[in-house]
Formats: sequence, structure tokens, C-alpha cells
Amino acid sequence: MPKVIFIAADGSRQDVEVASGLSVLEAAHANGVDLEGACEGSLACSTCHVVVEADWYDKLPEATEEEEDMLDMAFGLTRTSRLGCQLIMTDDLDGLTLRLPTESRDSRD
Repeated sequence: MPKVIFIAADGSRQDVEVASGLSVLEAAHANGVDLEGACEGSLACSTCHVVVEADWYDKLPEATEEEEDMLDMAFGLTRTSRLGCQLIMTDDLDGLTLRLPTESRDSRD
């Protein structure tokens, strides 16, 4: 099973095994990682915003226009920001490393 590495704002690290086909958001929720996902993965908010480590960013499929629109409302947006609900784990992403922002903003408000 591929593994995703979550790095919290305080620098602590949590390695999580994820079944291929599940989203990063689903993996976070199943393993007690503090990643909100207020819209439950329906691409209607930006609360599952994660920052992808630079060496992984180009290995991901490109963000859709809808994801980019939601990312525009994310707190602490960076060049390598993505939404966890849109990152689907595959064996090729084994070791994917993501940083969790210090805050999130619910773009539905």
C-alpha cells in the first residue's frame, strides 16, 4: 500500500498507509490527521488545503480549473498548494509528502 506523509504545522510527522484509489483527505480522516474537509470532498471549499513538497508536485496530475478556483480562497496558498480531496493515491505516489497549513478558511462562508 502506498504511504503519504503528513507534516503538521508544529513539524510533527505522521506516516499513513493508504489504499490506492483513496484521496489524501480520506486517508487523513481515517488516521486522525487534522485536515478538515468541511465539504466532505465535494470540491466546494478549501479546508483540505495541503502544501505538496516541491519534489512531489510535478508528479501529480494537474489541478482542474474547479480545484484552482477553490485554492484561490485557501489560507496560506503556495505555488505547490493542492486540495487533499483531489489527490488520489496510487502506487506511484508512495511517500508523497504534504505539509498542513497553520489555518484553514472555509470558502463556503
